[in-house]
Amino acid sequence: MRFNEKELVSLSRQPSEMAAELGMRGPKKGDVVKKRLVKLVVNFLFYFRTDEEEPIGALLLEQCRVEREDSQSFSIAFLDEAERKYLFECDSEEQCGEWVDSIVKASYEFMRKNLIFYRTEIHRLTGKDPLEQYGISDETRFQKAVGAVRALTPTSSPLSSPSKHGDRFIPSRAGANWSVNFHRINEIEKSHNQNRKTKDGTTDSNKAARSGHRESPGPPVRRPPSAATHTCQRSLFSYSQQPETAAFAKEAYAKNTKIPFKVLDAPELQDDFYINLVDWSSLKVTRLCDLSVEGDSVTSVGWSERGNLVAVGTHKGYVQIWDAAAGKKLSVLEGHTARVGALAWNADQLSSGSRDRVILQRDIRAPPLQSERRLQGHRQEVCGLKWSTDHQLLASGGNDNKLLVWNHSSVLPVQQYTEHLAAVKAIAWSPHQHGLLASGGGTADRCIRFWNTLTGQPLQCTDTGSQVCNLAWSKHTNELVSTHGYSQNQILVWKYPSLTQVAKLTGHSYRVLYLAMSPDGEAIVTGAGDETLRFWNVFSKMRSTKESVSVLNLFTRIR
Repeated sequence: MRFNEKELVSLSRQPSEMAAELGMRGPKKGDVVKKRLVKLVVNFLFYFRTDEEEPIGALLLEQCRVEREDSQSFSIAFLDEAERKYLFECDSEEQCGEWVDSIVKASYEFMRKNLIFYRTEIHRLTGKDPLEQYGISDETRFQKAVGAVRALTPTSSPLSSPSKHGDRFIPSRAGANWSVNFHRINEIEKSHNQNRKTKDGTTDSNKAARSGHRESPGPPVRRPPSAATHTCQRSLFSYSQQPETAAFAKEAYAKNTKIPFKVLDAPELQDDFYINLVDWSSLKVTRLCDLSVEGDSVTSVGWSERGNLVAVGTHKGYVQIWDAAAGKKLSVLEGHTARVGALAWNADQLSSGSRDRVILQRDIRAPPLQSERRLQGHRQEVCGLKWSTDHQLLASGGNDNKLLVWNHSSVLPVQQYTEHLAAVKAIAWSPHQHGLLASGGGTADRCIRFWNTLTGQPLQCTDTGSQVCNLAWSKHTNELVSTHGYSQNQILVWKYPSLTQVAKLTGHSYRVLYLAMSPDGEAIVTGAGDETLRFWNVFSKMRSTKESVSVLNLFTRIR
């Protein structure tokens, strides 16, 4: 497969897995370190002059060795040409480690090892060869096919290398990270149940694997190849006979396939960080209302907990309540003087946050003025609202970088958290640990923070590297999903409290500003300014049987 200059330039403009300005020195004698914009796209490492849009060269990550030269620099050398070595200088030790890890995982050899591993595991668990439907059913044909995929840049191209530099390109890999989620093998606790060798025990575990149940005991699972080694070799993976659950490999393959199971067009879906335009209910509604005829537009939506009512916040500051099943508008709530960007239901009470900096809380069963509570604490637009799972506390986030917590009896916040350095839109209460609150900051902050609202103390913090747009906890397991904007536009799944990254999902080309969870808690839908809605399977329905030992859980001890 040959690629000309036009095709390579087009590829260099695709979303990158890593991009930064690094110092770079070429392999020629006399080359000096120069500042270059370096982008990792699929298994190509493109480098640009910092003031130009087209790349001046590209390295194909095949038959290469990636090594740390010192704490802030690394090199890429090619095994068949020892003199062809490129040096890269980073701004910090952490950045250097991230680049080395990402380049190793993007290499042809690492991808191939993982493909073979997954193919073998799927065949062992299901009895079916996943490549058979493509007419590839034996290892020899697989190896020949992979070896036949080649790409040579023409010598006339500014991206070309000497003709002796054979390059391979795997076009179907885009965006994949084959090692994601398999680090969890190390997290599964050893138990006597995993050592059962009886026929019945093995049969039960195999059934559990097909169902995706995590806790069922089973035979040892083969460990996937590790990215810890920085050498891109052609050696195959090795086996590790440790007591693991057979359910794990099947679940990881089924749960985190890295591609959405459905993609819908969403024309004119706004690229606005401060509004909330997506929510999910079990009701099937195709078209409910059109506010353009009223000279207005939708700025927020929120389904009631019972799923039959939907609240619609508008640009003019109104909140409309609709009976979705009947397709009937029940009421229009006034009171805000600017757009309503955030909504949160608490049984029959509805809270709305606005650009006018006010939160209004109203009981939709009573006349608006009789039940209205005005909560004033933010100095800028309110962009995030969430009620706790026990319905006692309301958390609000604003463009003033504040996270506030309110109760039913006061019109002033009972807690204030000011550690975020940017707008707080992403808010989520844990359904597993009483009083545990998570929040995420915007572009200048990029952090997810956790708070103990029982004591008012901060707990943990992790820098995600990107604007945090949304957070949502799994209903069944102690995991949460975050969506991100500048600069990576990704979706991440985290394990709590270790804050281990379980999965990374990519596909949106704009900020992932909208997130909603399915009623069953297994899938999520994300929306972005690229005018698409993408549906992903990210969580298991199976509840974790591991007892929480957190001091936040009031039900794990007698007081």
